Amino acid sequence: MSDPTFSVRPLDEDTWPAFAQLVEANNGVWGGCWCMGFHVRLKGRTAAQNRAEKQERVREGRTHASLVLDGDQCLGWCQFGSPAELPEVKSRRLYEKGLTKLPEWRITCFFTGKGLRRRGVADAALGGALTEIAREGGGLVEGYPEETDDRAVSGSFLHTGPMAAFENHGFTRTRPISPHRWVVTRTVSPT
Repeated sequence: MSDPTFSVRPLDEDTWPAFAQLVEANNGVWGGCWCMGFHVRLKGRTAAQNRAEKQERVREGRTHASLVLDGDQCLGWCQFGSPAELPEVKSRRLYEKGLTKLPEWRITCFFTGKGLRRRGVADAALGGALTEIAREGGGLVEGYPEETDDRAVSGSFLHTGPMAAFENHGFTRTRPISPHRWVVTRTVSPT
């Protein structure tokens, strides 16, 4: 359950400073990714390159995320976008093996700042992403959450989201793509 004082807003030029502040306070997110790992292959790229390209994509409207805010402070986010916008999927071989149709939308990445976890940020961010997807026309949405199976899992392994959050938002398990990661789907109606 998320905190009722949270607000959820899209990542855009107005919210970029709050997003950037959280990323910078957390070592660029996973050592400098800046939430670019599903946009491009990260090998050989620097944190500075990722930051600059993420900001350029925000300016141009080529990246989507729902940010969870407590006042002006960004607590975390959920990234989403089309397969063309987010072509880099994990476990690609198994993903493509079972693929019958590309979704209209992918939900690829979650992040909650250090010391801010266990407050419902991922749940609020996912709800915000689904609201934005509906506003953008809806369609088939895919996610790739980690199933914890009552095992302790490091937050770094949950970057694609916890299964419980997706199931709480009406997603259905479609097929496994690794021992603990699934493709989950849901159709979102346009608003």
